[in-house]
Amino acid sequence: MNNIFKGRQLFQLINAHFRELMREPAVLFWGIVFPILMSLGLGAAFSNKQDIIRKVGIIKTTDSIATDTSSIINKFLLTYTTKDYHVNENTTYYSIIIKNKKLGNNTFLFEETNWKDAIIALKRGKLNVVMEEKNKAVSYFFDPINPDAQLTYIKLSKLFSATNNINSENTDNIKQLSLEGTRYIDFLIPGLIAMGIMMSSMWGISYTIIERRSKKFLRRMVSTPMKKSYFLISIVTVRFAMNFIEACLLFLFAFLAFGIHIQGSIPALILLFIAGNIAFAGIAIFISSNTSKTEVGNALINVVVMPMMVLSGIFFSYHNFPDWCIPIIQKFPLTIMADDIRSIFTEGAGFAETIKHSLILSFTGILFFIAGVKFFKWY
Repeated sequence: MNNIFKGRQLFQLINAHFRELMREPAVLFWGIVFPILMSLGLGAAFSNKQDIIRKVGIIKTTDSIATDTSSIINKFLLTYTTKDYHVNENTTYYSIIIKNKKLGNNTFLFEETNWKDAIIALKRGKLNVVMEEKNKAVSYFFDPINPDAQLTYIKLSKLFSATNNINSENTDNIKQLSLEGTRYIDFLIPGLIAMGIMMSSMWGISYTIIERRSKKFLRRMVSTPMKKSYFLISIVTVRFAMNFIEACLLFLFAFLAFGIHIQGSIPALILLFIAGNIAFAGIAIFISSNTSKTEVGNALINVVVMPMMVLSGIFFSYHNFPDWCIPIIQKFPLTIMADDIRSIFTEGAGFAETIKHSLILSFTGILFFIAGVKFFKWY
């Protein structure tokens, strides 16, 4: 008589399916590695660290902080802050720490600057708020749509008002920045264009090749006189065209919806666009050159794509990360491309400012393309 419940059979099936699952790299990546990477990256930028650093620009007067004691801002800085020289940025800050065991410490770094440097720092995400004193009245300049700038203003205005007996509820001192490039959307759109090029190249090229190899389509091409380089160049060319159309449509939407303009050199932007496409196309070719399983391809593509999406300053400034890792982040291809596109869009940069990085991106892509062709296999 057969047993109704066959425990051994059920155990063997569960064991077999479990082993099959654990052999899939995509499962291991998405289920284990990916959450750890995301928590590590975002946690480093937004965790409740010992000090949350908020940098504030102070427009210089004719006198320095050390000599002008009649200024309200200068009196505040001289009384409540300490002088802190940062060698890595070659900048002198006046710092004040607000300690809070429950909410975490807040460190305000006040930097003397001029309007030209302050605007550039705002566009690059290095500053959130700029203070200026005129006729014994202090004004705060920032983008109200930027939540980080709002929070910095709220904390700073209450701190400053409490120490100077000023009504902190008065909002007449808020000056909305109306200059092109200082809004959050001006920061976001160039980053989205750069990220779109990376995502389109990595998935459109790498995954296409891997999928065709897994379905044995590439095997049929071996018998033809086609060169590997021609086959790869054709895929890259089509992807270049698609990336150009996608970037143009995104910019057109941003222009119509938000009034975003290109303040710098359009030829320099086109050259940078081509260089970025070459870089990510080369990396995509290299990743897909020797992979025949789509699961492995998914994991490899995400290993390249996800860290740069989180770290390269697409949605928020990478200056939120610890100082030691910023030089590493600045060497990522996506960081280089996003920073240079922003400089052309918002700072009026041209060939002189972007040619070096365009050459670096192009050389990176060509190097990876050559390596990819060398290791490329049809099946």
